[in-house]
Amino acid sequence: MPYAAPWPPADVLRSPRGLAVAVTALLGVAAAVNLFSAAISGYAFSLMKSLTADPAGVGDDALDRSDTLTAIAGSLQLLILLATAVVFIIWFHRVRVNGEIMRPDAFSQTRGWAIGGWFIPLGNLFLPYRTAKEIWTASTQFAPDGSFREVSAAPVNAWWAVWVLSALSDRVFSTMYGRAQTPGALRDASAVGMVTDLITVVAAVLAIVFVRKLTAMQTTKAEQGPYAAV
Repeated sequence: MPYAAPWPPADVLRSPRGLAVAVTALLGVAAAVNLFSAAISGYAFSLMKSLTADPAGVGDDALDRSDTLTAIAGSLQLLILLATAVVFIIWFHRVRVNGEIMRPDAFSQTRGWAIGGWFIPLGNLFLPYRTAKEIWTASTQFAPDGSFREVSAAPVNAWWAVWVLSALSDRVFSTMYGRAQTPGALRDASAVGMVTDLITVVAAVLAIVFVRKLTAMQTTKAEQGPYAAV
């Protein structure tokens, strides 16, 4: 008799709370790292401004210190970005699967897009947002009478708008910094870098709000059922 592979187990709801705690902690660290980077960019801006005004008044030790601190900040940003991205995407996929169990008709794409959408050039500026909005809808309880009950999607919209602004600003900064050959150009790049870091801090805070709110919505729906209490 030929071997018959067992059927895969049916989907079950899995709590996103543990992952949400991890994501929240990493986003908090990311915010702190970007605040540090903003301070370093501010220091570099001040140094390049002084160098432009009086080249003889800035010593090599100050320039070396600025380069070292900039390299440290960049390395820390890369490390926390990678760690946060991995855990965030795992959480995002978890709530996407839960959302499909709660309300299969809420989604226009397969669950794989909760991961793949982040890695498509240009598409990653809107595909994850569409998935996030659909998860939000699927995680919302119906009214007690069974009618649709809308919950403000402001946490989703605010997080995504600032995140996209941060990503675009970072590209501008990277281009300016890579092409900077003079103290004036480095001063301007440092100013853009400082603004970019501060925008990223705001994006991280808004991401924490989004993660916590969506996790709470799914937890409530899993515990109370699809209909909100009267």
